[in-house]
Amino acid sequence: MTVEIDKNRLPQHIAVIMDGNGRWAAKRRLGRIRGHRQGVQAVKELVRSCRELKIPYLTIFAFSTENWGRPGEEIEGLMGLLRQYIRSELKEIRDNGVRIKVAGDLSRLPADVLEQIDYALVQTANNKDLLLTICLSYSGREDILRATRRLAERARAGELLPEQIDATLFSEQLYTHPEPDPDLLIRTSGEQRISNFLLWQLAYTEIYVTAALWPDFDKDELYRAIAAFQSRERRMGLTGEQLAAQAQPEPDEPPMEHTDGTTDPSNSDPMGS
Repeated sequence: MTVEIDKNRLPQHIAVIMDGNGRWAAKRRLGRIRGHRQGVQAVKELVRSCRELKIPYLTIFAFSTENWGRPGEEIEGLMGLLRQYIRSELKEIRDNGVRIKVAGDLSRLPADVLEQIDYALVQTANNKDLLLTICLSYSGREDILRATRRLAERARAGELLPEQIDATLFSEQLYTHPEPDPDLLIRTSGEQRISNFLLWQLAYTEIYVTAALWPDFDKDELYRAIAAFQSRERRMGLTGEQLAAQAQPEPDEPPMEHTDGTTDPSNSDPMGS
């Protein structure tokens, strides 16, 4: 049963750690690739649901730099699924206003996969309804190190001073720029960690963990995550009292009174008394 959510208070950016494909397959005595294949179906449903809700940013953790250490057969199977996903879903993605972006160190990806990614980026470049960022060969630590190196090179070239480096400038060097930081991070399979994902960007993100394995994640699970997000008070380092004060409407400015006791008509009730 789908829970009710307030569609006027949706997260603008959802990030997802898609975990549990292998365990889903193992529970059914299937090969790991079968679990990954079913996980692709969950990605399709998630993208459609975010489009329906008009959520503008969705970032998914598809393949980490650590995943290169997995068995070669599994890696090749994952690359095959990526090829298949781009081929089979590109038309629907393009026709439904979704723009694809890829974040990570792509130098290790097979050449044909890179070609398909480049084609998908070009085909969806002008879409504006949903930005789907796929993190491939991605590491949050490497993202931060890459940003640091880029700023260090600029400082060495005399383009900026160290004291000019602030959070805004640093964020501009990250793979995810110019996207806003995620409002909601969803982690499946019950694991209580962020696994080297968007380490800088998740500083004030609300985290929702579900026991559901990724292939079982559906629209109902998404709505439960959003409902949990909406039940929280996002303080961003402030107190609850400060947030309440910020939410109060500004009082109407009283009419300006002159020394003779009259008021300035420009500040009076425009409808008269």
